[in-house]
Amino acid sequence: MILLGAALILLALLGAPLFSVIAAGALWGFHSEEIELSAVAIEIYRLAEMPVLLAIPMFTFAGYLLGRSGAPQRLVRITRALLAWLPGGLAIVALLACAIFTALTGATGVTIVALGALLFKALTQEGYSERFNLGLITTSGSLGILFAPSLPLILYGVVAQQLGLEQPVNIADLFLAGIFPGLLMLVMLTGYCMMQKRRPSASTKSEPRIGISETIRESIWEIPLPFLVMGGIYTGVLAVSEAAAVTALYVFVVEVLIQREIRWAELPGIVHESMVMVGGVLIILGVSLASTNYMIDTEVPARLFETIKAHVENKWTFLILLNIFLLVLGMMLDVFSALVIVVPLILPVAIAYGIHPVHLGIIFLANMQIGYFTPPVGMNLYIASYRFEKPILELCRATLPFFLILLLAVMIITYWPALSLTLVAE
Repeated sequence: MILLGAALILLALLGAPLFSVIAAGALWGFHSEEIELSAVAIEIYRLAEMPVLLAIPMFTFAGYLLGRSGAPQRLVRITRALLAWLPGGLAIVALLACAIFTALTGATGVTIVALGALLFKALTQEGYSERFNLGLITTSGSLGILFAPSLPLILYGVVAQQLGLEQPVNIADLFLAGIFPGLLMLVMLTGYCMMQKRRPSASTKSEPRIGISETIRESIWEIPLPFLVMGGIYTGVLAVSEAAAVTALYVFVVEVLIQREIRWAELPGIVHESMVMVGGVLIILGVSLASTNYMIDTEVPARLFETIKAHVENKWTFLILLNIFLLVLGMMLDVFSALVIVVPLILPVAIAYGIHPVHLGIIFLANMQIGYFTPPVGMNLYIASYRFEKPILELCRATLPFFLILLLAVMIITYWPALSLTLVAE
């Protein structure tokens, strides 16, 4: 079994598709236990019986539509009109715009590509240093992971629901739990942005300012979107999957039929791009459910807990080790792969230490958020390097202050459970 594990890890390092590695492990596990291999196919088929999974393709499609429209530019303009008067106003605009856009699209790389050039130019014109601008945009690309309707939040809920926990994990609760931790990160970064000094710039003085009423008028169709999604879910009018369908329909009508910023000829390409991403997530999720079922049957989480318990006495020490592990994990894997591979292992162990499953989800995603720009292999570092044509080492130095601030935020989120659970109904 050890040799098999080593072989699978080697295959993954050599570039084998992740779903094939997970599927091979599940197939071998069921075979070794003399269980029919059709169990894997049955677990994959179970995906079709999860109504909440409809939310993933719908929200993803809506996010890709928004990314290809003029919505990112309008988002920046309206936040700038509202907040530019503050010290560090445009930097705060960049934080908020990236957080909102990442929450809606569910993809950090898309945020850097869609908003990066626009924000970088505007920040430079405002007199901010190049290093600060690079660090801010690279870091902000992952800020929206904790805000609804973030796909990682939904996926964590889906994976947790398959484990048959005594404490049910409701996706609406995860949406609520992410609000205060996400705001904490934004507030801490906002404080840092307000302390930044700017060089006087002639372009800043001559640049025309757009009035608040004008920006509201041009964004009149996008403004109701967050209220439609969150209001529908929290008032109980819409289930998560229904809210996703309404969001996709609303965005389609606004961007294709009303704004007409996306031509009909572009739609097949957008559908293809978004569903390729969804298909990858669902394939990994399907084979991971089979792998999770095998681990539960063979009591792997229980044995893992006993091993950890022999060396770690209390949950606070466990949380320190968990944060270190998740930071390293975030450097190596994208958030979707990490969720389906690691959550089935650590969630039962965390519950045994008395950690609420919803709180664990927020801790998990907060660490993944930092991992996106943690060297040496943080994904956002490479996307930003490609987008801005800058060396990785320069981006690592630029993101260091933001990393330290967000690391402190993660520590607060980890050791202050009420921050995540205050809004969650017990």
